[in-house]
Amino acid sequence: MMNPDLGQTITGKIIDENDKAYFVQKEGRTYQMNKVTLTSDQQKLQKGDNVTGFAYENEKHQLIITMNTPHIGFNHFGLGEVVETRHDLGVFVNIGLPDKDIVVSMDDLPLMSSVWPHRGDHLRIALRVDKKGRLWGIPADANYYQKRAKTATEDMKNADIVGLVYQTKKAGTYVVTKDHYLGFIHPSERDGEPRLGETVKARVIGLHPDGSLNLSLRPRAYEVISDDAAMVLAILIRTPGHTMNYDDKSAPEKIKAYFGISKSAFKRALGHLLKQRLIIEADGKTSLTDAGVERANALNEADTDDQD
Repeated sequence: MMNPDLGQTITGKIIDENDKAYFVQKEGRTYQMNKVTLTSDQQKLQKGDNVTGFAYENEKHQLIITMNTPHIGFNHFGLGEVVETRHDLGVFVNIGLPDKDIVVSMDDLPLMSSVWPHRGDHLRIALRVDKKGRLWGIPADANYYQKRAKTATEDMKNADIVGLVYQTKKAGTYVVTKDHYLGFIHPSERDGEPRLGETVKARVIGLHPDGSLNLSLRPRAYEVISDDAAMVLAILIRTPGHTMNYDDKSAPEKIKAYFGISKSAFKRALGHLLKQRLIIEADGKTSLTDAGVERANALNEADTDDQD
């Protein structure tokens, strides 16, 4: 017979105790309340006292009541951390219970298991109960986020944002920020498809008429730089006056001897840097611009961080 108390906040009476737990009865069912989860004041409870807590069945199929009510419930969505993925069942989400994780069924996950959440990802879920009285998690749908969404403003263009993937579709990826802005990532603006529940760092490339953000996971143009161009910047930042006696008209053999690359590769690197206004060429010399100095220093700092 299905237990209607599971997943609910109930009140029962303490009928017994031992060193590890109180035993709480409600309508003929006996629940354990583990003392290790209680505060020192709560551990002073006595037989005959009424207690209120969240009722559930743990992994050992024991009936448990806890005063540490989880922030996720029926019709009450909250974020939980994914602790395990099983492709034959779904994903297990920690909602704060010490001896039970909640399963989100594979039926409520994307068809492609490649975009299922991984351990450490987060899902916003509520609880549901099946006909056998088992608790499951159900992810919040698009309607949930749209009802709570804020309208994006013009000053958000080109901003960096952090968002949580809440829906994956063939058309693209949908994310929500902690401030309740919604965003969309078109497949052309990503190298791979993010997972449901994954946290992504993106940049705003536009605003949609409905008030949501158009996002990209691709770096800004000035953040994309070839290895040869990065080498030229590294040499220039270490050269007195940030100027070298080479330009795109220098002899191929001199370029090869000094830079170790062909003249065509050198010219491509210079062209890339010129387009981004990181260098200027004049009188057979190449010099860093102020933006070039800033970019070269940033690359140098990034290399140092990687070595650390």
